[in-house]
Amino acid sequence: MADAMIRVPAEVRDRLAVIAKSRGTSIRTLVQEYAESTPTEEERRERAERTRAYLAEHFDVEVTDDESAAMGRRLREAFARQQGEAAG
Repeated sequence: MADAMIRVPAEVRDRLAVIAKSRGTSIRTLVQEYAESTPTEEERRERAERTRAYLAEHFDVEVTDDESAAMGRRLREAFARQQGEAAG
């Protein structure tokens, strides 16, 4: 695989260097891991559909769009609270 250069502002590069160092890795590996582990919107939708199908098949549970959206909001709020507690 050929390497490519990504241009970012110096402060972003510096921040990535701090994060990478704190994790004992390189910026290259940090960016690669992020790219590999972050799903696109389409991939998230596909994952949600597979999860709904699994719940229906194995647990006889039907999850509505509204229930799914509400749970997504609750998870985002919980994550934001956790991030706030970790920072403060």
